[in-house]
Amino acid sequence: MQDTQAVTQLVRASREGNREALDRLFSLLYEELRRVAHRQLLGRRPDATLNTTALIHEAYLRMVDQGQAEWEDRAHFFGYAARVMRAVIVDYARHRGARKRGGRMTRLSFDDSDLPIEAQADAIVAIDHALTQLAELNERLSQVVECRFFGGLSVDETATALQVADRTVRRDWIKAKAWLFEALSEETTG
Repeated sequence: MQDTQAVTQLVRASREGNREALDRLFSLLYEELRRVAHRQLLGRRPDATLNTTALIHEAYLRMVDQGQAEWEDRAHFFGYAARVMRAVIVDYARHRGARKRGGRMTRLSFDDSDLPIEAQADAIVAIDHALTQLAELNERLSQVVECRFFGGLSVDETATALQVADRTVRRDWIKAKAWLFEALSEETTG
């Protein structure tokens, strides 16, 4: 765990548009971001072009390009990083040929801690589509999935990032998984 006070100061400075503070924040939290990214890419093909380092660097570039930071503290930073990693992973999956003619979607468990992108490209794109629909119905449920599934955050970290109770995250996680399972089941049968 990094020095909380230093992280808080860097978060505040980066929110005010200080690019150097954002660079230092990434540097300070790099190993933690690396662990999150690595968990997301477990099970990938050895020749995959999206590796842990590429995912972190692409997320960094996108976060810097966003302009002003949208996070208030360490937990919000990781919640936002999870959202950005989702976008990177989904873009990569789309690029890898998601929805190929005649292709079938692979079953994907939301309880899995790994996300083999190449093998699951169709499923990742379908999840992104369903997650976008879920966000229209209930933004927080969608955010819980982003934090837990794409960001690899724990229940406690997700609760902190979303400023809700742990029980709320657990309940929302169950609801979101059920809704997504139904939506994805309809997509594969329909």
